Amino acid sequence: MTRLFAHATRRQAPGQISYVAPIRYEAAHGLVADVYAQVERDFGLLAPPVILHAPAPDVLAAAWALLRETLVAGDPARRAVKEAVAAGVSRANTCPYCVDVHGAMLFGLARDADAAAVAAGRFDAVGDRRLREAVTWAARTGTDPRAPAPVEDAHRAETTGVALAFHYYNRMVSVFLPGSPFPPGASPRVRGGLSRVVGRTMRSSARRAYPPGAALPLLPADTAAPAGSGAVWAAGDPVITETFARVAAVLAAAGERSLPGTVRALVTERVAAWDGKAPPLAGDPLGGALDALPEADRPAGRLALLTALAAYRVDDRVVADFRATAPDDATLVEAVAWSAFTAACRVGAAV
Repeated sequence: MTRLFAHATRRQAPGQISYVAPIRYEAAHGLVADVYAQVERDFGLLAPPVILHAPAPDVLAAAWALLRETLVAGDPARRAVKEAVAAGVSRANTCPYCVDVHGAMLFGLARDADAAAVAAGRFDAVGDRRLREAVTWAARTGTDPRAPAPVEDAHRAETTGVALAFHYYNRMVSVFLPGSPFPPGASPRVRGGLSRVVGRTMRSSARRAYPPGAALPLLPADTAAPAGSGAVWAAGDPVITETFARVAAVLAAAGERSLPGTVRALVTERVAAWDGKAPPLAGDPLGGALDALPEADRPAGRLALLTALAAYRVDDRVVADFRATAPDDATLVEAVAWSAFTAACRVGAAV
C-alpha cells in the first residue's frame, strides 16, 4: 500500500508547487535523482516540501539532509514526539500545510484523539504527556527559544533539530506550496478522514528504523561552515552536528550566489534582533527596513526579509518583483532557502 501511495505522489506532488518548474521523478538525474531515491526510500513518498528545492540540486540535498537526520533517522519509537514537534512549530509559524501533513502522520503513530487535538491546536487536550509537552514546547520555540526541550538529554539534540528544521521548512512551504495538501474546500470531516487515511498508509514507513548519517554523502564534506553557524545545541550528537555544519555551508554559498551582500547583511542584522513575533498586519510589515538598501536591491530585500520574518506574506507581487531582477528558478529557490535558514538559525543560536 505504501509503495502504491509513493507512486501516486510521484505524479501529483509536482502539481502543488508554485513559482518554479518542478523536476519530475522520471526526469531527475545526477544529484536530484539520488536525493529523490533516498526520499522515497526513507520518507515513503516524494514530499512536495522537499522536491520544491530541486531547481537548485545542492540546496535540495541540504534540505533533505536537514529533514532526514532530525525527523526520520533514529529510534522509530520517538517518531510520534518528533511529528508533534513538527506540527507545533508549524502552527506557531502559521503554516497550515505542514500542520496538516504532520498532524496526519500522527494518526498513524498515536491515539486518534491526541492526533486530532494536535492538528486542531488544542494542545491542552492531548492526553499523552510526552506529546503534550513536546508540542507545547515546540510552539514556543520561535518566541521563547531558550526553553529547554522536554526530553531526556540523550534526545535533546534530535528534538531541537526537528524544531529548527521546521522553522526552515515552514518558510519554504509558505512561499512555494498551497495552504493545505488536501482538496480546497474540503470540510473538517473530510479533512479528518483524509488525515487518518494518510497516517495509516504511512505508518509502516514511519515505524521503520533508519540509520543516522545516510544523507551526509549527498553533501560536500570539504566546505567550511560560515562563522557562528555551528550547532552548539547539538553537542553530543556528531551526526546532527555534522549535518547542520554541512547544510549551513551549502546555504551560505547559495545566499552568496542569489542575494546581494547588502541584503544578506540587512537580513542577518534584523533576524538577530528579532523577538520572533509576527510583524503587524497593518502598514508596512518591514517597518521601513528596505529604505537602507539601494533601490536595485529592494526586490531581493523584500523577498528575503518577508521570508525570514513572515513568509506567509510573500505573494505573487513580491516574487514577480524579485524575478524581474533574477529570473531563473534556481536563484529564487536559493534566495528563499538562505533567508529561511537564517531565521531558523536564530532559534538555534538562542537555544
